[in-house]
Amino acid sequence: MSLTGIFLMLFLVVHLLGNLQLLSDDGGEAFNTYAYFMTHNPLIKTISYGLYLFILIHTVQGLRLWLSNKASRGPAKYAVNHARSSERSARNMAWFGIIIFVFLILHLWQFWLKMKMGALPPVEVEAYDHPVQNLYLPVAEAFKNVFYVVFYVICMGVVGLHLWHGFWSAFQTLGLSHKKYTPVIKGIGMVYSIGMALGFAIIPVLFYLTK
Repeated sequence: MSLTGIFLMLFLVVHLLGNLQLLSDDGGEAFNTYAYFMTHNPLIKTISYGLYLFILIHTVQGLRLWLSNKASRGPAKYAVNHARSSERSARNMAWFGIIIFVFLILHLWQFWLKMKMGALPPVEVEAYDHPVQNLYLPVAEAFKNVFYVVFYVICMGVVGLHLWHGFWSAFQTLGLSHKKYTPVIKGIGMVYSIGMALGFAIIPVLFYLTK
């Protein structure tokens, strides 16, 4: 969980930098150039297959741990719930993870699958001497829909909450827990999780308001 989580957190940084190309005032040229490079570079394509595998491993392992912890508590019900904050956090992480996984499936189906199937219209970009698929088109259509924008922003809020707990928890699981360093790790994790959530969420909002 920790190793796959750290890999996915690094991927989010790269993905955010790519998505920021959507805000360029060039009709989607920068974003389409980025999308073509990311889907045709042999090294990045290899890494992307590892990414899909890591997402599945992270999801399956997370559900296993959640169900295992739930079973270990037994079926007994009490009038007052005295669950520790760590247990509540674990339960929340599981639900956040499920929401994020559903979002990912919808996200991949709406954009990635269309590109993989070659269903997007071609467009010329300056960086290449041949047409590339216009991934900017379906993204622009989605980000001009206020309901999708709201849905996307809410999902990014869930991503931020998941990252907030997952960041320091990953380092703690790897044994990097110390009374001197843990507050620093938690602080970095807070900045990272808020930055990632705001960074992704602001893109559809600005796109909707300005494009």
